[in-house]
Amino acid sequence: MSHNTFGHLFRVTTFGESHGPAYGCVVDGCPPLIPLEEGDIQAFLDRRRPGTSRFTTQRQEADRVKILSGVFQRQVTTGTPIALLIENTDQRSKDYDALKDTYRPGHADFTYDQKYGIRDHRGGGRSSARETAMRVAAGAIARKIIDKVLIRGALVQMGPHKIERANWDWDECARNPFFCPDPKAAAFFETYLDSIRKAGSSIGAVIEIVAENVPPGLGAPLYGKLDAELASALMSINAVKGVEIGDGFAAAGLSGEANADEIRRGNDGAPKFLSNHAGGILGGISTGQPVVARFAVKPTSSILTPRRTIDRFGAETEIATKGRHDPCVGPRAVPVGEAMVACVLADQFLRHRAQVGESAQWPRAP
Repeated sequence: MSHNTFGHLFRVTTFGESHGPAYGCVVDGCPPLIPLEEGDIQAFLDRRRPGTSRFTTQRQEADRVKILSGVFQRQVTTGTPIALLIENTDQRSKDYDALKDTYRPGHADFTYDQKYGIRDHRGGGRSSARETAMRVAAGAIARKIIDKVLIRGALVQMGPHKIERANWDWDECARNPFFCPDPKAAAFFETYLDSIRKAGSSIGAVIEIVAENVPPGLGAPLYGKLDAELASALMSINAVKGVEIGDGFAAAGLSGEANADEIRRGNDGAPKFLSNHAGGILGGISTGQPVVARFAVKPTSSILTPRRTIDRFGAETEIATKGRHDPCVGPRAVPVGEAMVACVLADQFLRHRAQVGESAQWPRAP
């Protein structure tokens, strides 16, 4: 299997399977002399790990990260590859015995078998969302490189139910299991998702990621566009079926006058944008405004309701997936989305600095 690496100067390679002994990653391109300890990474992994509420899979994984290389005396980076490892400790492979020869509708079972002629039915193997733990770990390192950038994510829609943006409170995201910035919506989601979970079904969600204090100039025209690389990174997350930057698809309903982000001279003499329909990116290059991206995750494919399918021999059958699964992957996708945005911005910052020199380091943003 190829294509296990993403990034250019800040490169991340992940490895491992859901029911294998461990997951790991190698982060290459991190500059030297950056303070880094296991606790810096663990704080972000704890936000993603399973079993933290009744609204996520009850698989009990501590997701304790080990730094194997690239950090001197467990204090600072050396500039050499940083290897990270997380052991799997709570696999229940027998839960998947019935799936050995049967394809789950909506899952990667069919396509993996078609492409490789073999698949790991135990939790999906390489297609499992367990792999995203390593993305979160890599994202924690990326944040160290762009430490002046504030990256935050929030669940803004579950099923057809959207939050009320007038109630937006970033601090509220830490007070509920959904990373929801609207306290009223969060209370509703508890009852709503409970009913979904008890019915053995699942539901989709929309997550919004906002990166503030991004310097202008990141990204390149045509084939290195910042928004294109963000879309690619977010689209690579398990279950993601759509990505938009700024107003995204809503921009199609606006006039040119309404969509244009007008610019004036601020009190400090710097350019000041009067709106941010573009999501902080113009022509593939950051403007200095907050970078805003949203992505939609589909309902979890593993549900108790019987669905029609076929087995690997072509025989028609039905399947109901048992085991431990998220009724909505949206909440646990929030820290993953943050991490992927962090990795892209760190990579783009290093590339920008390599091309234009030290002036790339945090010029005054509009």
